[in-house]
Amino acid sequence: MQMSKVILLVMDSVGVGALPDAGLFGDEGSNTLCHVAEAAGGLHLPNLASLGLSKIIPFQGMPQDIPLTGAFGKMAEVSHGKDTTTGHWEMAGIITKDPLPTFLHGFPAQLIGAFEERIQRKILGNRTASGTRIIQELGEEHLKTGRPIVYTSADSVFQIAAHEEIIPLEELYQMCRIAREILVGEWAVGRVIARPFVGAPGNFIRTANRHDFSLRPPRPTVLDALKDKALEVVGVGKISDIFAGQGLTLSLPTKSNAEGIEKTVSAWRELKDGLIFTNLVEFDSVYGHRNDPLGYGKKLEELDEMVPRLVELVGQDGWLILTADHGNDPTTPGTDHSREYVPLLVCGQGVKGGADLGIRKTFADIAATLNEIFDLSYSSIGASFLGEACGTTGGMRG
Repeated sequence: MQMSKVILLVMDSVGVGALPDAGLFGDEGSNTLCHVAEAAGGLHLPNLASLGLSKIIPFQGMPQDIPLTGAFGKMAEVSHGKDTTTGHWEMAGIITKDPLPTFLHGFPAQLIGAFEERIQRKILGNRTASGTRIIQELGEEHLKTGRPIVYTSADSVFQIAAHEEIIPLEELYQMCRIAREILVGEWAVGRVIARPFVGAPGNFIRTANRHDFSLRPPRPTVLDALKDKALEVVGVGKISDIFAGQGLTLSLPTKSNAEGIEKTVSAWRELKDGLIFTNLVEFDSVYGHRNDPLGYGKKLEELDEMVPRLVELVGQDGWLILTADHGNDPTTPGTDHSREYVPLLVCGQGVKGGADLGIRKTFADIAATLNEIFDLSYSSIGASFLGEACGTTGGMRG
């Protein structure tokens, strides 16, 4: 059997324009990439542009008449949501028809009461908030009382913030495990997130010791199909958290985009046959949620400088697929994710430079493509774009 190797790289939150139903989510007019480029006075992304990014959507600063070395398109999300979990699950073949629950007005008293009883502490907060703001607002009281700070957002999350010197990391993680046990049924949020911080009042800073405790996928994903075929499935960054470890043979957590790239490169060199699934979270967690378009733009330019290394790494012996899981337009008033198309850039074995993959009907086209590359028997609603990328078939177009 011929060996196959793929890097699936998720540029977390790098959306490329509002989906037709964005208005239903309060996101009409969102366009993460274009608005970041405008705020920055133009972005210098020649390597992403050469893969086809500038053909997906025009953005300020994009190079003109650049030779194309990759196939390009954009994907629409079918799942009812705009969060990390639904986006990644859909890429892996699972469509979330019923939205994961959100609690825009805080969590029910019954839920909070059950949580407080289990952890033997009262909590602070219990409202929708920006994570960086709520620790400034409630951090001092937390230091005095030892009460963990519980909050949520427009996403399906239950977040627990605690100072590392007041509630040690392992105790915070155990609180999250308890919350995960409680949050089932109508309370089954996508993720419980540990949000540790350090510092003093007026200068609290979140640390890189975040940890997500995710809902398990409701049925097998293409990752499970790969693993069942004795192929390697390496999760880099928060992939293991998103899938609750399901379908992975190895997890490599990271604390930054740069570390994510380094661990991807190292994993590729050790990989014999299989998939490296990488999430680069800083676009979303550090810049999108904090409404920092200039910082977001700098991170995009940093990634662009790393792209040639990845392209050279896969060469003509494997494939590199770059995409995103949702948008997070940092120029809009809110700090939450946005319902957007995501980019699709493909290069590697047999890929025809300039091949137009069009508008894909679902993120699950990635699962279908992996199914074809690895000759699996995984079934999803997606349609493979491998033939289109390699110029061998017309495929399904949006």
